[in-house]
Amino acid sequence: MASTNTIQKTKPVFIAVNELKPGTHGHNLKVKVVSSNIVLEKTRSDSSKTRIAECLVGDSTGSVILTARDDQIDRIQIGKPIIIRNAKVDMFKGFMRLAVDKWGKIESSNEPANYQPNTDNNLSNIEYELVTVDEE
Repeated sequence: MASTNTIQKTKPVFIAVNELKPGTHGHNLKVKVVSSNIVLEKTRSDSSKTRIAECLVGDSTGSVILTARDDQIDRIQIGKPIIIRNAKVDMFKGFMRLAVDKWGKIESSNEPANYQPNTDNNLSNIEYELVTVDEE
């Protein structure tokens, strides 16, 4: 006898940029692109290309640098809103970077973004230090 279990899908929960914390994952955000800068463009031995861009994205609560790779870069346009799904917060030299791996998604948004991203609260400008805690 076959089981008829149905998988219940849940709507994604979107958070604000200022809620991001180091080392966390599974974040969904609606942000606007402030700037984009390609930091690496390399051709591999098999003629495929690798591109990495650092994009400043934000909402009304804050901003953070999104590390976009290859075809993700093509979906990012300065001044346009994007939806980021299942992102993680990586640490790069003590600073936060938002990243989307193969389990996540970056897509352009048709929703109007009637706000200016808060670049004064750039979470990627805050340096974090790894501290070991002694448990007693």
